Amino acid sequence: MILATAFLINTAVVTVTMVIHYEALFWLSKKLPKLCQIRPRLQVLVGVLCVFIVHVIEIWLFAFAFYFSSMIEGMGKLTGNLSEGGGLLDCVYFSFVTFTTVGYGDVVAEGRLRYLGGIESLTGIVLITWSASFLFVEMQRNWADLRKLK
Repeated sequence: MILATAFLINTAVVTVTMVIHYEALFWLSKKLPKLCQIRPRLQVLVGVLCVFIVHVIEIWLFAFAFYFSSMIEGMGKLTGNLSEGGGLLDCVYFSFVTFTTVGYGDVVAEGRLRYLGGIESLTGIVLITWSASFLFVEMQRNWADLRKLK
């Protein structure tokens, strides 16, 4: 039963973060070209800032998943160098380190929470790469426009 619960939580959080990411990039792809009053270089900067904010939101979603999952009996917990004994900010820190695949190792997941940690790192790699590809295309488009002006 606990494994099924972990699977459902993992599936739900990954699905929600991917939908958020897709919708954010889709929205940006429509809105950035319409920012004609802003220089093309600043359009790229706005895109980077928006993508950064979206990643932070996704990381917080995973942090909430860690936090609430750790309250379920038998799911596991975070251990290690915790400042709040496994509180929400410890989950946020662990989520940032895991999503970005930095993996310091000072805080680790135990029990079924390990599966969420693995899924988060895979999701983080995919979404960060997706964002980088999107921003690369935006930079090419905007900077190509700049070269035409010269």
